[in-house]
Amino acid sequence: MDEIKTIGTIGAGHIGTAVAKLALAAGYDVVLSNSRGPETLTDLVAELGDGASADTAIGAATRGDLVVVTIPLHAIDTVPVEPLAGKVVVDTNNYYPGRDGQIAELDDHSATSAGLLQRHLPESHVVKAFNHIQAAQLEADGLPAGTPDRRALAVFGDDEDAVALVRRWLDELGYDSANDGPLAESWRIEPGTPGYGPRLDLAGLSTALSDATR
Repeated sequence: MDEIKTIGTIGAGHIGTAVAKLALAAGYDVVLSNSRGPETLTDLVAELGDGASADTAIGAATRGDLVVVTIPLHAIDTVPVEPLAGKVVVDTNNYYPGRDGQIAELDDHSATSAGLLQRHLPESHVVKAFNHIQAAQLEADGLPAGTPDRRALAVFGDDEDAVALVRRWLDELGYDSANDGPLAESWRIEPGTPGYGPRLDLAGLSTALSDATR
């Protein structure tokens, strides 16, 4: 992925930190951000070491060649729009009504959580990934390409080139991937579906995605 050198994160919680660790180990620079300001990330940046830095959300969106949005769904309207135009944006979000409040178009299945982010970022290429694995597992389960029983992650997106780029990146981070269609189909890996949570290889995840019902 010669064109991708820096990963930005909007959100620096458990998943954001796990993604940062994997990306740094794979040779990328990482710019982390959160809602409280870069000064609150000093200790995390020091822990992550060389290649890691902190910035505002706008700064991370601007500096990142690929940007991971990993904040609560109810906060996606705070994601900077202009700096992400034309970029691949990885969406890790899930809809949890107890945290996010009721969202009618998700409740009636007329939209997906990833679709809401794509609507907020009309000029970006949103790709759904990382939403069905726990942070500790994400850090621990990666294996070299070709390893038998390698864990797979689901990927959904409307732009084929963006999906292909994210799948190559996931391979570098230690994961096979299953591409099961556009963002409108990303409900197949939302909470409550067979693929959400368990450790599955590519064949198992593909079956789980196919078996998902609304």
